[in-house]
Amino acid sequence: MVALMRISNSFSEGEIQVLDFIVQTLLRGGTPSMATRHKEFASLCRKVIAMKAKVAEKQKASEEREAPEQSSVGTVASPDAPAQPATGTDDDLAKAI
Repeated sequence: MVALMRISNSFSEGEIQVLDFIVQTLLRGGTPSMATRHKEFASLCRKVIAMKAKVAEKQKASEEREAPEQSSVGTVASPDAPAQPATGTDDDLAKAI
């Protein structure tokens, strides 16, 4: 039996602490290796991996999507009569205004 893990879109308080520690350490020129000892680090890594997989899945789905045969919105028929050029003069336009 495979246990499925639910990944939320938000971060726990511990995960936020790990992220803050990593960012602050990097900003000071250090390395984030000490963060791996934090108890929430594994949870954060799983969440990031799951989020990356979800993004890749969405990109793949959007690339594979083909244009539908028929529009779901509907179609409008084109006019049967050919377009005729306007035959009015500038005086007619001035009268209309």
